[in-house]
Parts: sequence; structure tokens; C-alpha cells
Amino acid sequence: MDADLDTLSRQVGEHLLARGWRLATAESCTGGWVAEVVTATAGSSGWFDCGFVTYSNDAKHALLGVSPMTLARHGAVSEQTTAAMASGTLERAEADLALSISGVAGPGGGSAAKPVGTVCFGWARAGEAAQTVTRHFDGDREAIRRQAVVFALTELIRRYP
Repeated sequence: MDADLDTLSRQVGEHLLARGWRLATAESCTGGWVAEVVTATAGSSGWFDCGFVTYSNDAKHALLGVSPMTLARHGAVSEQTTAAMASGTLERAEADLALSISGVAGPGGGSAAKPVGTVCFGWARAGEAAQTVTRHFDGDREAIRRQAVVFALTELIRRYP
């Protein structure tokens, strides 16, 4: 792991520990990269609970409870889906915060409505409605996925001060 991701992971850990919170993740296009980054930090068992890699729609439904209607109506890459992923993660984990990611990392799979680089995010805190946002990143598959990881963790700190 590079120094920037290491620093970010430590910052997330300090942030969560200071509040007594635990994190869980639900990832699609990042394939568990967020979980990898946070668990690379020694002591992360004190603030990280678990991670779900739900790449297929079937996995999003079976493991996180995302409604087939949501997936059919809005698609896997949508704020509606990432909100449901984050909420479903909280219901299934021993965590206070959840983050979710679903996107089009490329090089194929994009469309006019959701081009390569489109990534949707969700964050949820126990007892609160999920927050969502969509971002567009440039670069190849690895660059898009890395930017998504950095954005998800940076925003977690910003959204839950």
C-alpha cells in the first residue's frame, strides 16, 4: 500500500476510535479495496468490523438486502442502490458507520448515462438516513478504483465530524 493510502487509513482509524465507532463496508467496483486499505493498518480490529464484496446484483440482494426493484429501476450504479447497500450493511454488521461503493471502472461497461468513471457512494450511520453522491473519475481501471477508495474514506471523515 502506498504512503497516501496508509496515511488516510490511519486518519480514518483515529477518527473512528475517537468517537468509539466501528466501520463496515459494502463494495462493488472497488472489489474490497477499501477493506484492504483499512485492515492494512495495525489495530484496525478496534474500529473495523467487516466488508462485503457484492459485485453481482444477486449478491447485492442476497447479502445486503438490496431490493430487486431498486436494481431493476435504477441499476447497480445508482445512489438508490448505494443507499440500500449502506443501510443493508448496517443491518448485517456490528458497526456504527457503513460506506458503500458501486461504479463503472472500465474499460468497458459504460453507457451514455453512466460512462466509465461513474461511481456512486453511500454512507450510513446507525439511526440516520443514508447519504449518497455520484462522482466521475478519469483514468484507467486502477486509477478510477483508487480515486473511489480515497474519496469514500475522505468523505467518511468529512460527513461524520
